[in-house]
This record gives sequence, structure tokens and C-alpha cells, in this order.
Amino acid sequence: MARQIEPGRSGKPSLARRGVATLVLVVVAYLLFHLVIGIVTTILVIAAIVAVIAAALWAVKTLF
Repeated sequence: MARQIEPGRSGKPSLARRGVATLVLVVVAYLLFHLVIGIVTTILVIAAIVAVIAAALWAVKTLF
């Protein structure tokens, strides 16, 4: 079946709709970027805490 396009419409969304869609994509990308950075930071902080605890246990074991 052939699609019928209304007369006077080019098939592209208006400039305003395209602008809003672009803005939505930019906001989503920004939020996703910060979410990923937050997750990576959390993992690195946990790894640093585990490393500090392991170093402290090693030092106590070595000294005593």
C-alpha cells in the first residue's frame, strides 16, 4: 500500500519540532553521561576503600 501524504506537507517535521527533539536528545545525553560518570566514580571509590583496608590489614599484620 502506498502512503498518502497530505498536500502541502513535505514529510519532514517542522523546525520547532526538530529543535525540541534535538533539545530532548541533548538533555538525555547529558543525564546519561552524568549517570555513567557517577557509577564509575562509585566503583572507583569502593575500590579505593577496599585497597586502603587491605593495606591497613597488611601493615598491622607485618608490624605485629
